[in-house]
Amino acid sequence: MRVMLVTNPFATFTTPAGRDTLANTLSARYDVDVEHTTHRGHAGELGARAAAQGYDAVVVHGGDGTVNEVVNGILGAPDRPDSVDPARLPALGVIPGGSANVFARALGIDRDPIVATAQLIALLDQGSRRPISLGHTLNRWFLFNAGMGMDAIVVRRMEDKRRRGKKATAQRYFFTTVSSFFSSSVNPPAFTVSVPDHEPIEGVRFGFVSNTGPWTYFGTRPISTNPGTDFDHGLGVFAATSVGVLRNIMLGSQLLTGSDDPKAAHLFRRDDVDWVRFTGSEPADVQMDGDYLGKHAQMEFGCRRDVLHVAAAKKAPEAV
Repeated sequence: MRVMLVTNPFATFTTPAGRDTLANTLSARYDVDVEHTTHRGHAGELGARAAAQGYDAVVVHGGDGTVNEVVNGILGAPDRPDSVDPARLPALGVIPGGSANVFARALGIDRDPIVATAQLIALLDQGSRRPISLGHTLNRWFLFNAGMGMDAIVVRRMEDKRRRGKKATAQRYFFTTVSSFFSSSVNPPAFTVSVPDHEPIEGVRFGFVSNTGPWTYFGTRPISTNPGTDFDHGLGVFAATSVGVLRNIMLGSQLLTGSDDPKAAHLFRRDDVDWVRFTGSEPADVQMDGDYLGKHAQMEFGCRRDVLHVAAAKKAPEAV
């Protein structure tokens, strides 16, 4: 089996020793080419090369952003002609190395890189390739979620902190989220959310589009905005018409306690939709898979079924 190992040396929880151990372990079983990312977009270039050169699998050791880049490289832009058989492209394997590792954990991959490596080897040896659906917007694929409004503001503020040398810990995300809701200077513009077979939802202040669940994790605790959304169906929508602190504390408590049916008077939520449209009169902050994408006034989200093959069990157990 010919495998490309893509590692991000700048990921939050990777070390030189850990990367060397992973490379040596995989090389003992497969024909492995090791590639270290050196710049933004490099992981995407490597994913495209792996697809063009016929690798059997691409294993990514890094955070969600690195995995997202590799996937976009393997598949190419969503607007390309839909003529490539996903089974002929490299299978994707993930060894967590970031702070949240939402995608890997949603696939049932353990957070511990050593345990995850053993899982991955077993899956590759068994030929376990699971087809999954992906979302797309702005002519890019997203793996687990995208959002407009408050969550994107939190991502932007977190990226500012990381540039100042602070680590992206679960606690820092939590306090950044809380401070954003309490700050009078944070006031995301309203926009309209449209989905099939429903009247448009006006005055939305923040909205999430999910490709799977959970939406994210707080340490070991999954935060599920759309518990009925998974890799085998359409998109999930979670749209709130208020950024009021009291209203969202009540909603947030449901998410933190693992409610399987989050509800609020200011919340619209739906699973398994084919498309979602966000439209505003002024640009709002946007994020995709935890990567800040700037401000946009209009966003169209779609979903393509069974577009990527991943090294994972058929039905993933919950990873903690």
